[in-house]
Amino acid sequence: MNKTEIYILSGFLGSGKTTLLKQLLQDEKKQGRKVAVMMNELGKVSIDSDAVDDGVPLKELLDGCICCTISDKLEAQLQELLMVEKPEAIYIETTGAAHPIEVLDSILSPLFADRMQVKGIISVVDSPRWLNRNMLSPQVQQLLIEQVRHADLIILNKADELSDAEQARLTMEIQGLNSQASTILTSYSKISVKQVRGMSSGKRTKVSRTHVYSDLKLSTFVYRFQKAVNQTDFEDFLRGLPDTVYRIKGYMKLNSSQYPYLFQFSYGMPLYMQENINMPLNMVFIGENLDWAEIEQRLKILEATN
Repeated sequence: MNKTEIYILSGFLGSGKTTLLKQLLQDEKKQGRKVAVMMNELGKVSIDSDAVDDGVPLKELLDGCICCTISDKLEAQLQELLMVEKPEAIYIETTGAAHPIEVLDSILSPLFADRMQVKGIISVVDSPRWLNRNMLSPQVQQLLIEQVRHADLIILNKADELSDAEQARLTMEIQGLNSQASTILTSYSKISVKQVRGMSSGKRTKVSRTHVYSDLKLSTFVYRFQKAVNQTDFEDFLRGLPDTVYRIKGYMKLNSSQYPYLFQFSYGMPLYMQENINMPLNMVFIGENLDWAEIEQRLKILEATN
């Protein structure tokens, strides 16, 4: 099964995400690839939808952030794109207030995570704003840092407004926060789609086809359970996980149950919710600097001992 590539465009308000999206869509059109777009706006009215050509399937998520208030709507619309349009790639433009981990958590539904290949997170940085970020609130400053820290490709936009010395300081600060991402100085978000497609081609753990691809930093992994497991043994497995496993969600059967449970794990807290119909037994993991092959092996052992 061909997986749909997923590209997440991150970055604070006004950094140049929509300009970047427009250019990437033009490049994709020239190459004849079928792509789709999801745009998330905090307001009730779409501002940037005219950036997307009529021929490109577009889903707009208005009046809330996909990380929290409208995640159910996101799941339904993303599933429709995957099942009906079957694009080769989907570009997801997030709100300026979105945290990269929360975005990944929202889009990776256990119902269809195995149909997607998350290629990476592209963070667009407003270069002058970054250098003057001490004038922003502590919360916004922290968000800007998180958007840089979890990116696979960092676009330092509006670089033409900086002196050579400021460009050097900016580059040093950004690479100090995230030395593994590619960093590109640009004006008007000008980069090629080739640079975007190649961003997640670093070292990878050898993993099977059931996985969404893993990378060295923030990465994702999908495991499909073949049978029911023992709850006590599963919780022992959870306690043995590294602290850098940020989220787990999916469907699993426990030995005692006829139907699966929806399982969620966040900040070390497990939550089980009984379902009353059978669901695909996919479990999605999100974390940082993890050896997914080792975690997969431990899950297989867990299943084998039940």
